Amino acid sequence: MLNKLKGKPLFADRDELKKLAKKLGMEVLESINPSTIPQALIEKVPYTFVKRYRILPIGEKEGKVIVVSSDPLNLAPLENLRLMLDKEVNAYFSYDETIQSAIDACYTRNGETTKFIADLSSLRKKEGKEGDLESYDLLENENEAPIIRLLNLILSEAISQGASDIHFEPSADDLKVRYRIDGVLVTRHTPEKEHQGKILTRIKVMAKLDIAEHRLPQDGRIKLKMGGREIDFRVSTLPTAHGERIVLRILNRENVELGIEKLGMLPKTLDEFKKLIHHPEGMILVTGPTGSGKTTSLYSALSEINSEEINIVTIEDPVEYKIKGIAQIAVYPKIGLSFASGLRHILRQDPDVVMIGEIRDNETAEIACQASLTGHLVLSTLHTNDAPSALPRLIDMGIEPYLLSSTVIGVLAQRLVRTICPNCREGYIATKEELAEVGLTKSDLNGKKVYRGRGCHKCYNSGYQGRHGIYELLTITPALQSLITQRVDSNHLREAAIKEGMTTLCTHGQHLIRSGMTTIKEVLRLTRRR
Repeated sequence: MLNKLKGKPLFADRDELKKLAKKLGMEVLESINPSTIPQALIEKVPYTFVKRYRILPIGEKEGKVIVVSSDPLNLAPLENLRLMLDKEVNAYFSYDETIQSAIDACYTRNGETTKFIADLSSLRKKEGKEGDLESYDLLENENEAPIIRLLNLILSEAISQGASDIHFEPSADDLKVRYRIDGVLVTRHTPEKEHQGKILTRIKVMAKLDIAEHRLPQDGRIKLKMGGREIDFRVSTLPTAHGERIVLRILNRENVELGIEKLGMLPKTLDEFKKLIHHPEGMILVTGPTGSGKTTSLYSALSEINSEEINIVTIEDPVEYKIKGIAQIAVYPKIGLSFASGLRHILRQDPDVVMIGEIRDNETAEIACQASLTGHLVLSTLHTNDAPSALPRLIDMGIEPYLLSSTVIGVLAQRLVRTICPNCREGYIATKEELAEVGLTKSDLNGKKVYRGRGCHKCYNSGYQGRHGIYELLTITPALQSLITQRVDSNHLREAAIKEGMTTLCTHGQHLIRSGMTTIKEVLRLTRRR
């Protein structure tokens, strides 16, 4: 038997393991396609078993079950699998991470949750633990009570499909479960009305909320595991006419790639943004709707300038992703720690750079402006439709125009457009009218096609897979400073900014259409051409 250290082979080198497997006469698989593995075979083997031993049945050949293993010398699990399946097994070798990826895919397939909901009414009630789930793995649910198992399946399915939010929406007849995937809500399940109370109560128990309170909104957090990943959920409840509506925001650290170069800005915009974040003082605002990637942009900017020579402090609601070397504070209104009060204390900590999660009120806006006037670089977010609208919004909050013109050095507006699924991408000749809607002409395309997705199983028939940012960066110039002090509206500011060289959201969208990354329809959905 192969010597082990903490359950892992001492042969850490992939090439050594591969050579050993070949010496033992094992066939080597460089990759595994989960879609070709029979579901009936997977259902016979518990997830806990395959996870522990990194061993997975992948098919049958000549009356034997083909099994992949990451440990060529660990024979005991193969014998257990032979008894479990009541068939002879033929062991192949594959790498540990390849097998783990296939395991995650096989045990989180889309159909499992739907099938379980359909069978739920016929399942007997089992006694399940209603305690804290923090130490639970979502995929290890074979012995749980039906409602607990159903909720675990929904959560694991949403994560595996790349959802950012899960909506539990009660109605008069049933409970609708919707996932927000690539910024768009899609209905996935509709459990019967009789299960509504148990499902929603279970979520509240996991989030440590008051299960007896149904009249007031509540907020909480859940920390769970799925395979080897730790995933946080931000939980929000809202009383409605048909029961409490609950939304879970999935905070999956593995889905976030920090780095200013990875944001997808156009070269000109990227160069200007880099110059802004290296200013010693001033205020930079990032605007856009909820879920448009504002926090990721701010974190990427902080990661770019983070060094031993400067002191960076943030105040957020909540702290979504932790960055090494940066002091991050979470607001806690129950004890009086708001953005405004926290910001006052931060300024006594001798910061060089301050990041405020969001400017929501006059008090926070005033302190932020004063901080940027006294030698600090301040970064924050604001909810406006475009970059020029941020300045009139702050004036509406009570900030004097002369103060804004002296403090704000740039405003970045952004959206996330869905990108075309590479598996079902197809070209077509767009009509003159279609192109005109996004400000393009036939000559702009130089005879090239535009693209769209037909819809396939890999993108759940949406035609899209993944998202890409589009940006407009308003850099405050002397000409714009003069207009701000005159209290001109956002339309005049926009016209002046474009003359000064600002690239709009729609213009960036046009680049993505011409490069075949997204569709005309998607750019129109998220931008307003002027």
